[in-house]
Amino acid sequence: MKQILLSTAALLGLTTGAFAQDLPQADSAWFKAGQATIAERLAVQPNTNKAKNVILFTADGNGVGTNYAIRLFSGQQAGGLGDDYVQPQETFPNVALVKTYSSNGQTPDSAPTAMAMNTGIKGKNGMINILDTVAVGDCAAGADAGVTTFAEIVSAMGKSVGVISTARITHATPAAVYARSVSRDWEDNTGLPEGCTQKDIASQLIDQMKAGVIDIALGGGRAHFLPKDVTDVEGKAGKRTDGRNLVDEATAAGAQVVFGDADFAALTMGNNAPVLGLFEASHMKYEQDRTGEPSLAEMVEASIKGLEGNENGYYLNVEAGRVDHANHDGNLHRVLVDGKAFADAIAKAMELTNPEDTLIIVTADHEHAITFNGYCGRGSNVLGLCMEENEAGIEHNGKPNLGADGKPYTVAGYLNGVGSVLVEQADGTFSGSRPDLTEEEATDPDYIQQALVPMKSETHSGEDVAVFARGPWAHLFGGMIEQNVIFHVMNYAVTAQ
Repeated sequence: MKQILLSTAALLGLTTGAFAQDLPQADSAWFKAGQATIAERLAVQPNTNKAKNVILFTADGNGVGTNYAIRLFSGQQAGGLGDDYVQPQETFPNVALVKTYSSNGQTPDSAPTAMAMNTGIKGKNGMINILDTVAVGDCAAGADAGVTTFAEIVSAMGKSVGVISTARITHATPAAVYARSVSRDWEDNTGLPEGCTQKDIASQLIDQMKAGVIDIALGGGRAHFLPKDVTDVEGKAGKRTDGRNLVDEATAAGAQVVFGDADFAALTMGNNAPVLGLFEASHMKYEQDRTGEPSLAEMVEASIKGLEGNENGYYLNVEAGRVDHANHDGNLHRVLVDGKAFADAIAKAMELTNPEDTLIIVTADHEHAITFNGYCGRGSNVLGLCMEENEAGIEHNGKPNLGADGKPYTVAGYLNGVGSVLVEQADGTFSGSRPDLTEEEATDPDYIQQALVPMKSETHSGEDVAVFARGPWAHLFGGMIEQNVIFHVMNYAVTAQ
């Protein structure tokens, strides 16, 4: 067998214009773009500065598949075919794949995945920042099994801490920044078992603000901070039965508390007074439906400007929580609109920070049971029907691909969920067939994607997610990593000499 050995110099020569002109494909735009990519990669140098600031972005439920759908959507909204679009985080030079399983689950929920990123260890589904030697819901054992969070570590270093979510601020992902609980569902006192002395998650947030660990907290979940006999600014009753009004307690402790976009816009940021924004009784609105509350990008901008006054730096944890909820609902349109809002927030953070001193990490906690059909021609609307490839051109030919049943199918769907084509019959059995579908129906914002297994709510999946990073020590991300390694990169970056 003839072996051909290429020296490093010869390999590098592949990127030179002289060598390229010897190839018939050298004038192709694809070839030139490939050469440009190699040149960009050769220019990347490790940043070994100590990280003054760390921003961790998590789009809940935004695994590799969901991220792909958001890319298509964003590119098509911008007038392109979609697949060649580049999202802000996709420009980062350092990327890895992340294993998301929890210590007791092949498929995780958001509590242990957020715990992994905030503490450096994996935990059990359903628990937040508690060692996995404890059973879920075991209040007594959990009292002595809590772990220290990254927020507490950097706060002790003199840094400020902010947490943002479009979900309830007491929901699993944001709660992992500041709380410890043997049950992620104990968001207010009503979930606590009789005799349990663990504090509920909402009260732990107020304690952490009083202690100076949390400086900014923005999201939904207002009802968990108010007594049941108190109505909020929208006329919705609180949930607490212990008589505590945590909003009043926060205000008495010197915090600025805001409930809508108008008072949010009037905030005085950076004056060392904690900020608590509670923009909905439960989760914040989907971006598609947003009124009266700030966007994720607006919350990120205000938080960075408020935190950057600390000369010691800050840690900001940002969650696009409703990407997950729309996936659970099988409503891909709202998944993608919230996903684009997440990307806009990342772009805003990139604009406002310096990669020389700020480590930005973009990832997800887990994926969903989203799936993609083939063979779709380029430009097929990610929300619509899978169109045939155009053999005479680039963009699809406008004719839907058909299944063996003679009916068109969408680009994306779900393996399970409320959109199942199987319908329960009077005798309790399930049967059915796919309904016919038009492009207009499939692209309606309220359309529920077709699914296979009937479920009341579509499920998470255990697939890998990606992590994208730029800034100090971002080059430590690479290959295939466990999810808890994200904490260790952040911790190393802020302590490196």
